[in-house]
Amino acid sequence: MESLIISLQTLDPLLIYLLLFSMAFLENIFPPSPSDMVIVMGGALVGIGRVGFAESLLCATAGSVAGFMVMYKIGDWFGDHILEQGKIGFIRVETVHKVEEWFRKHGYWVIVVNRFLTGTRAVVSFFAGMSEMNFPLTILLCAVSALVWNAILVTSGYLLGQNWQQIEGVLGTYSWVVTGLVVLVVIVLVARYFLKKKKTEGEVP
Repeated sequence: MESLIISLQTLDPLLIYLLLFSMAFLENIFPPSPSDMVIVMGGALVGIGRVGFAESLLCATAGSVAGFMVMYKIGDWFGDHILEQGKIGFIRVETVHKVEEWFRKHGYWVIVVNRFLTGTRAVVSFFAGMSEMNFPLTILLCAVSALVWNAILVTSGYLLGQNWQQIEGVLGTYSWVVTGLVVLVVIVLVARYFLKKKKTEGEVP
């Protein structure tokens, strides 16, 4: 990581802004991408005067929103075909409909905290599109969420300066905890489905 930030210091500021946008964008499509750490490094570059704070924040936020919009549209256009047509065997159509209904009722709150749910952002945007949530409102809430989260990351990198690596462990722990909780919920739901299915089959004469 240290060698990476040294290399970034040699880049033209426009390329650094493009990198911040691209990583924030790709993180919505390929969740394992280390966009948060790259944005923290961008904050460190702000601290040494290599790039501007506002420009870095806006580029990262624009990338986050653009990536969210792409996944929203994928969910809107192809979600029904992927999930409701039985393409994923262990997910019942009834379950998909329940998730859609839940998103229509509570999804806007999920969008607000979306950026803080590391590792789940692509899933949230996909189901938001599949549930056909109000697009302008959804994008507005996504932008607010992304702006706040990215401001925290850029500010952290800026304040830590050359010691920006200290936040790597914090973000890593945070990511593992959130991802672990999400995986646990998924396991519980899948186990509940199979147990219910087994019970139903056992009741059939």
